[in-house]
Amino acid sequence: MRLRVIRTAAAMTFGAVLAGAAACSAPSGGKGGAGGGTGDSLVVGIAQEPDTLSPLLGYGKDGNSKIFDGLLRHDADMELEPALAAKLPEIGDGGRTYTYTLREGVTFSDGTPFDAEDVVFTYETILDEKTNNPSKGELDALDSVTAKDEDTVVFRLRYPYAPFAERTVLPIASKEAAAGQDVNTGPYNTEPVGTGPYVLTGWSRGEKLTFEANPGYWGGAPEVERLTMAVIKDDDVRATRLRSGDLDAAVLPPALADTFAGDDGRRVIRARTADFRAVTLPTAGPVTGDRAVRRALDTAVDRQAIVDSVLGGAGRAAYGPVPTGSPWFAEGTERRHDPRKAKEILEDAGWKAGEDGVRRRDGRRAAFTLWYPSGDRLRQEHALAYAADAEEIGIDITVESGTWEVIEPRMKDDAVLSGGGSPADPDFDLYPLLHSSLALDGFNNMAAYDNPDVDRALEEARRTNDRAARAEAYAAVQRELAENPGYTFLTHIDHVYVMDDAWQGVTTQVEPHDHGLGAGPWWNVEDWRPKK
Repeated sequence: MRLRVIRTAAAMTFGAVLAGAAACSAPSGGKGGAGGGTGDSLVVGIAQEPDTLSPLLGYGKDGNSKIFDGLLRHDADMELEPALAAKLPEIGDGGRTYTYTLREGVTFSDGTPFDAEDVVFTYETILDEKTNNPSKGELDALDSVTAKDEDTVVFRLRYPYAPFAERTVLPIASKEAAAGQDVNTGPYNTEPVGTGPYVLTGWSRGEKLTFEANPGYWGGAPEVERLTMAVIKDDDVRATRLRSGDLDAAVLPPALADTFAGDDGRRVIRARTADFRAVTLPTAGPVTGDRAVRRALDTAVDRQAIVDSVLGGAGRAAYGPVPTGSPWFAEGTERRHDPRKAKEILEDAGWKAGEDGVRRRDGRRAAFTLWYPSGDRLRQEHALAYAADAEEIGIDITVESGTWEVIEPRMKDDAVLSGGGSPADPDFDLYPLLHSSLALDGFNNMAAYDNPDVDRALEEARRTNDRAARAEAYAAVQRELAENPGYTFLTHIDHVYVMDDAWQGVTTQVEPHDHGLGAGPWWNVEDWRPKK
């Protein structure tokens, strides 16, 4: 059977457009790096840029936003520690109140003082029904936020929500700078004012974002004085610009990163993640809507082969959004690669092999389209490997590429090579991926998965502080997902970076799916020091 890979015009021309993006040509490293000039600078190649720089619309909601701080932040071990709060919150009323004492003497980058009213303004604005924040559902438990005094904020929850403190890494906006304008379209979205270690100095969409160190930062002025995030969506173009000296650092697929391994003065860094790659299987589709087809695909795919061949070992097999190494993973839900069993599942469901090798039932071919975003080599290779395994059991998958603008309207009917993952708490992945109330709500529940047992377990897990009860609820979700999959989870990938070895203090965290401004070895760039 022939595997069809269709490249869109956008995919073919995109690299040429990016190659013309402005970049400095000085070789990188410490003083006078790729950013040029006289101060200490860093130029990083990233694959994605944000839609907005306003936390009121979701920017930086998982922390490390550079322009802003949250009440709390994560350390290198992903443990919560105080940021704009002076200490960790006091929890009362059976887990229904969280009281934060604020750090004194903090100012925004425009010199105005930070206080409790800024916290109240931020959370109330996000929850306002007129605010177009796609992540406001993450604050579903929040009933009210009040300023007890200028240095004390009290959050009251509608029900005990165990991971609420994790939600308070959300950046705090300046009430003085952001109030009095349209929250969805106003200038604060592109001209943000925050308390963070850096100040935005320019944003050329599709090209780069530039930042300068905030000299009044409460944590001390960063020694990396200028930070540039070059937006380069195509993996190959990003690697080329890194090799030419336009960039000091970049995120790359493992195979491309390995080509830099022997370069003097460069480091290849691998970060463990919660970042998964999965195939959405629309539950309303004429083929993927059949549970037997979804189970067969889940059984036929050779996850370890993808880890070995596509990722070069830089990752792990995935059986759901919860990584196998997580304490929340349900042991026994691993699925063994078994094409023979997959064929039996299809045979028993009435999908019989046709003359062309493709199965049919009631005159319908077992065929569908799988999309991946153009320029993303890892997703392309995942998609091709998945399609090859499907071909072996008689399912014909056409792999196509396109921009997200092309893909999003097709998600209801077509499969997508998707990604996601947060290391903070299982609720952050499982609920938006699987709860029926979020079916096709933006990029939530892209498979339109609808399982009452899963809905019930997800709701129980987020409404209790009892860790054992939560663990059992999430185990039930994972067992149900193994029996009735709405996605085929393939891998959890390591994020791989190449950067000049010019700085001390470079570390990694367990990273989320998003790896751009906030996640990467530069998650703590404000703490770096030049090597002597």
